Amino acid sequence: MGIRFTVLSSGSTGNATLVEYGDCCVLLDAGLSMKRLEQLFAERKVAASDISCVLVTHEHSDHVKGLGALARKYKLPVYANMKTWNALDASVGELPNEQRKSFKTGEAFCLGGLTVEPFPISHDAAEPVAYNFMTKSVKLSIATDIGYMSPIVKEKVRDADVLVLESNHDVDMLRIGKYPWNVKRRILSDVGHLSNDAAGEALCELISRRTKRVYLAHLSRDHNQMDLAKLTVNTILKESGVSTEERPIPLMDTFYDRSTEWDWVEREELPRYQTDINAVGDRAQ
Repeated sequence: MGIRFTVLSSGSTGNATLVEYGDCCVLLDAGLSMKRLEQLFAERKVAASDISCVLVTHEHSDHVKGLGALARKYKLPVYANMKTWNALDASVGELPNEQRKSFKTGEAFCLGGLTVEPFPISHDAAEPVAYNFMTKSVKLSIATDIGYMSPIVKEKVRDADVLVLESNHDVDMLRIGKYPWNVKRRILSDVGHLSNDAAGEALCELISRRTKRVYLAHLSRDHNQMDLAKLTVNTILKESGVSTEERPIPLMDTFYDRSTEWDWVEREELPRYQTDINAVGDRAQ
């Protein structure tokens, strides 16, 4: 049994991803209206009442827009670190204490048979994180809203079977685009977003023989195009010898207005994370 996931929406207008393993169904971010989230769940044949919990990356509205309403309606536990909770309170509204779950960034915890590892990223939020989802044999990494690829981010997502990585903007399109300069400067900064070039350069270090495919995520609607992002990243991978004719690296689409198909991160014959996972308890409180 492997992990399966679908990116329900990705981009500045809203972000949400479903990750399933056995009976555990995790919603990563809830950055659209509750009505829209319910529509996307139905399209992927998931009942909102079957969702086990919500994980939060950070407090920006494109990641938490529907969080409060969804959590209250379906009585969902919500997991975030304490700094994010403090920044969330006004936008999420009242939630019973039993639904408020906190974790420490950098410490893995278990949800059912799924090991969840939140790790720090560089973004202009209180304490933003990305996540690894691991079983004894496979690893799915989801990392967006990254100002730059810090050593810890590279360490955490390296050797993933499947990686969902930000490829937010084309630098030239952004520089000549309509945004005010202060917004452009924020996006280009170390607490902004990862460009196509930066994503490609990072992947040259991150892709291993275990990497099956990479999803390019959180694309700007104004300053990027999927074909351009894939062309830029693929060119860098080919020039670096990482992607070859004998072993091409598939680059997968994500969308702001529709979900991706379910994707299976399959189990391999030999356990890959046995030692790490056996050492992890259910530390989330």
